[in-house]
Amino acid sequence: MSTKGIYTAVSGAVAHSAKLETIANNIANANTPGFKKDQQLFKEYLTSYEKQPTVLETPKVPASIESFYPINGGDKSYVDLDGTSTSFAQGALKLTGNPLDMGLEGDAFFEVLTPAGVRMTRNGHMTVNADGVVVNKQGFPLLLSGEEGQPMSERFIQVEDKQNFTVTVKGDVFVNGTNQGRLSLKTATEKDALHKQGGSLYTVRENFENQIVDADKYKVHQGAFEQSNVNIVKEMTEMINATRVFESTQKAIQAYDQMNQKLANEVPRLR
Repeated sequence: MSTKGIYTAVSGAVAHSAKLETIANNIANANTPGFKKDQQLFKEYLTSYEKQPTVLETPKVPASIESFYPINGGDKSYVDLDGTSTSFAQGALKLTGNPLDMGLEGDAFFEVLTPAGVRMTRNGHMTVNADGVVVNKQGFPLLLSGEEGQPMSERFIQVEDKQNFTVTVKGDVFVNGTNQGRLSLKTATEKDALHKQGGSLYTVRENFENQIVDADKYKVHQGAFEQSNVNIVKEMTEMINATRVFESTQKAIQAYDQMNQKLANEVPRLR
């Protein structure tokens, strides 16, 4: 009974199912400030990688009945999921007129303090909590630059009246005309060092901490925030294409299943 093809088709269906989930997540976050789209990555996986070269046999004569040597799965290949990749392309800036909104242009990330530690984000849609501290929508305080060992609370931005809150293009923060410091703006020399945590937050992958450095190529636009870089039309087109490929793999699976049934039930009767 031949099963080689059906497993290849199944791997394709699984891969495109994952792609559809990624596209659906992009579309769901199309209106999330600072969201960066993801794309699913695939690679071809050859079962011959699991075999020793001495085990694989290859035809030693021109195409003929004698050339059908067993090659022990060396001719099988599958679609293998290779993770996701995030596009950090700039999103459009949306003007709001709200002094607490800050849109980043360029290569930089805000730092916020979460219960799990410092995290990075591009979402500049800020507010003020009951204590007068500038926080993001999840209630995590926005951080100013600070020295190593400095208490985190000293890096919070205290605002009594948001109308007296001003941020320059380089991130210098003024409250009632007094300079409170500069926003802690970081970037990664290699974007693979960043891992999406959810809620528009990024954490740093283990052993990649040395890739995080102070940002220097950016502008902060007060009274605006960066929109998602998701292109709805493109994502919908990708979803349609992925759905069609998924349906094609399902038909291939059904065809292989029918062939196997005939091999098992009908061919033996012909003997």
